[in-house]
Amino acid sequence: MKRALRVGGSALGCLLTVTALTMTAQQPAKDPGVRKTAPGAGGTIHGLTPDEQVLFDFLTSEFVQAHSITGALPNESGNGLGPGYNANGCGVCHSFPAFGGSSPLLNPQIAQATLDGARNTIPSFLSLNGPVREARFVRNPDGTPDGGVHDLFTIQGRVDAPGCKLAQPDFATALAQNNVIFRIPTPMFGAGLIENIPESAIIAFKNADVATKAALGISGHENRNPNDGTITRFGWKAQNKSLLMFSGEAYNVEMGVTNDLFTNERNMVAGCNFNTQPEDHLLYANDVADGGGTSGMQHFATFGRLLAPPTPWPANTSTQQGFNNFIAVGCIRCHRQVYVTDVSDLAALSQQNANLYSDLLVHHMGTNLADGITQGLAGPDEFRTAPLWGIGQRYYFLHDGRTSDLLQAILAHQSPGSEANVVISKFLALTEAQKQDLLNFLRSL
Repeated sequence: MKRALRVGGSALGCLLTVTALTMTAQQPAKDPGVRKTAPGAGGTIHGLTPDEQVLFDFLTSEFVQAHSITGALPNESGNGLGPGYNANGCGVCHSFPAFGGSSPLLNPQIAQATLDGARNTIPSFLSLNGPVREARFVRNPDGTPDGGVHDLFTIQGRVDAPGCKLAQPDFATALAQNNVIFRIPTPMFGAGLIENIPESAIIAFKNADVATKAALGISGHENRNPNDGTITRFGWKAQNKSLLMFSGEAYNVEMGVTNDLFTNERNMVAGCNFNTQPEDHLLYANDVADGGGTSGMQHFATFGRLLAPPTPWPANTSTQQGFNNFIAVGCIRCHRQVYVTDVSDLAALSQQNANLYSDLLVHHMGTNLADGITQGLAGPDEFRTAPLWGIGQRYYFLHDGRTSDLLQAILAHQSPGSEANVVISKFLALTEAQKQDLLNFLRSL
């Protein structure tokens, strides 16, 4: 036996050595994880004037401001919270890797549930070691479509809501009836560039290489505003037209703050109204002095407009090969690498490259990802191609944050009815080393 083991210099020993090296080289590909580097996002777009930079600094302070009901509590000077809410500030949910991003590793909503005396229980789909989430009900009790956000928490019990009695939604029953789906925050980095991409460029890409896309099972279409017919582009189903609409809706839906776009409370019951409406609005008192003052909703939209796009990590041999594999399997057919923005009155946004890796179209993603909700022209299993810039510093993936593993997020694209089925099959046909290069490339973005 000892003699049989001493064969390192023999042909058998060489074969064993080569086999061991091959097995090492073919270790299963795995997500390298969140880049442990300085935040590759969070600053301003390049080219701002000194005055515009001062404005951005002010807008950042507004973005991170915490809200209470009347704005009178220490460290919660924003007003209008509730009656229902998911968090008490924009910066709670959009915080990683910098303000304006997506969900942090540890869920801050857990602390929100009982802040200032609130008497909320933690729904079963939230955990400290999980993503920030909002909940939507698919159907109303009579079976008609719902699709709207049902806020996780209420202001009942808070020190600044005396006498308010408002129960949380019955999430346990909704879960038992398979009637609740989840969404996680979308990053706002580079949003001003996305807003300024010409519609003609989006349609041109949609209509380009149709035969090649068809061979891969890819079609896709734009979502549109039902009033003016223009292309919508923000949100998981590209349901929002502009950053102003995105901000106004989030202000109202996520925090309960009524504003000039959403003027009515969503969860109002007697005894829970402590403010005049809308709670956020143009500063009327400044009309004579300086022509009017902007609102918080406008501040948040402008903050997103001035946020820089994510900065990718410098390329290396692996990430360059991964980019080649990304193209070869067909990912690039939906995750378009770059658009050029239109002319803008803000020079920093004018005719700039937006390397977002998205076509901004919605695609059928199959039964595995379907949420049963229709928004505009985006149907129950359709989602906007998620921009990949900044994915190297994301903890949670897919619309509901169901995984923190990038490889699992890729594989979840494959299911009956998905336009990604052929592409994922081609991805699975790669060697483990080629898959690893592709994952390394994505984590470099």
